[in-house]
Order: sequence, then structure tokens, then C-alpha cells
Amino acid sequence: MSAIVFPGQGSQYLGMAIDFNDCFPVAKSIFEEIEETSKINIRKIITDNYQDRLNQTNYTQIAIFSASMVIYKTLLNQINPDIINPRIVLGHSLGEYSALVANQVISLSDASNLIKTRGKLMQSAIKPHTSGMAAIIGKNAEFIEEIIKINKLNIEIANDNSPIQVVVSGLIDDINIAKNIFSSNGVKRYVKLNVSAAFHSKYMLTAQNELIKEIDKISFNKSHIPIISNFDACINLNKEKVVNALKNQMANKVKWTESIKKLEETEVNQIVEIGPGKVLSGLVSRISNKFDIKSIDKITDLEQFN
Repeated sequence: MSAIVFPGQGSQYLGMAIDFNDCFPVAKSIFEEIEETSKINIRKIITDNYQDRLNQTNYTQIAIFSASMVIYKTLLNQINPDIINPRIVLGHSLGEYSALVANQVISLSDASNLIKTRGKLMQSAIKPHTSGMAAIIGKNAEFIEEIIKINKLNIEIANDNSPIQVVVSGLIDDINIAKNIFSSNGVKRYVKLNVSAAFHSKYMLTAQNELIKEIDKISFNKSHIPIISNFDACINLNKEKVVNALKNQMANKVKWTESIKKLEETEVNQIVEIGPGKVLSGLVSRISNKFDIKSIDKITDLEQFN
């Protein structure tokens, strides 16, 4: 039994999914549909990275989503769907939208519009260069939370990625202050990330409220299979719970470690990561040894399912 996972921001790279576009008509048609809906030349961004747009949040998110959907739809087109037959889907932050499309909860076009808006809102949520994120390597979320509490740091855990990787968000000054505090408490690697703002924190609340207005305009379908949502790390099948979790995702912690631990409680024994890069495969392997992990990033990866 398998689960499908979809990556989020940070997994992008130049040329992602273009090999699928060049070889499979279904892949080309997915790119075309998303480009027509979003009015963004996504393939040009992916291939040329004009003005470094691939690394700008308002373009990065729609580009990663496009690559993930192109690979997923090609996979379905090229192999017997029963070979994968996922019992659960989930995605990391942005990847949750990919999971919802794969689960037929929302349409490709609706998701494209939401992600375009989401990227713009997150990019402009707070004055540029005033907030950011940092990855703390080697400690778990419980340790990080305790240090934040004891020292009354004005930062938040944004991503609980694994027992040895936690990402925090906050204002730049607070991120810098926290670095010294964590260093004095045994943290050896505290890496400031190249992002435009403090994602998955209170600084996204205004943007989240604006996105909720757009989410409320979308028609959501009943889930065909359960999804584990970032917001609550619960296995959700109820449509209202799925939508509520999506509405609360942007300004709250991504509970990835808890999500994979929740997946351990099911009968799933295989995880298939679909989309650019293999970031989630690495994170999952650090959380659990229960799963056989595969990733589909390039055409050559399709061979493992034939």
C-alpha cells in the first residue's frame, strides 16, 4: 500500500519537468493548461530563469506545482494506476495543493489560480528584507520550542521537517538574536535561508486572511482518499476539515514530522515522492524506517514502475 507525497518551495531547480514536456503530449498539455489559467509563461521561467524568477516566491510556487502535476499526470498516463493506487496523499506546504488536485478535491485550474494568488500574497505579506527564516540542524522541535520559551525569543517554528531539521521564522533582528542563543545552547548549524519573508508564522496572518477569501470562492469536491493536512497532521476525509486545514496552513507550522508519524499508524508501507527534487524522500528517511521510499523526478524514474 502506498502514499503519494508532493514537495513544496525549495525543491525547484532549473529545467525541472522539461524532459516530460519534451517527450509526452500529456505533460505538454498540463503545462499549457496551467499557463493559460495563470497567464504566466512557466516553461520559460523553468528553462531560462529570467531575472531569477524561479527563486521569487510569486513564481516559484506555480512553477513547482506545475512540475509536480506534469510528472504526476504523466505517471498516470504511462503506467497502470493500480500499480501505485495510493491510499493516502499529502504534501509539504505548497505540495498540499498538489495533493488536493491528485485527490480530485479541487481542479487543476482552481488550484493554479489559488497558487498564483498564494505566491503573490506570501511575497508581499511583509516589507521586503525585514523578516526571514533559518534552518536549525541537529535538534528536534521539542528542543527548539523549549529554547524559544525559556529565552522568550520572538520567533516561531515554521516547519517541523524531521527530528534533526527544524525551520524557524521571524523578523531579521530576531532571527539574528536567536542564532546566538541557539549557538550557546549547543546548536552547531543555524543556517539563514534565502527566502523573501517569514513564512508559516504570524507575519502571514493578513495574507492568509486574503487567501481565505479566494479559497471560499472555490468549489471543493469530496475526498476520494484521505489526506494528511499540514495544519493538524490528521488523516482527513471530511471535506470541511480538509478545507479548514488548507485555510489555516499559511500562517501556521507545517507539521511534517507529525504527518509522517501519523502515516506510520496506517497500513501504508511505500511512499512515492512526485515532483522536482528528492527533498521529502530525505526528510521521510530521517523520520521513519518503515517505508520503502521512491521518487519520480525525471523520466528515467518512471522505469522503476514498469
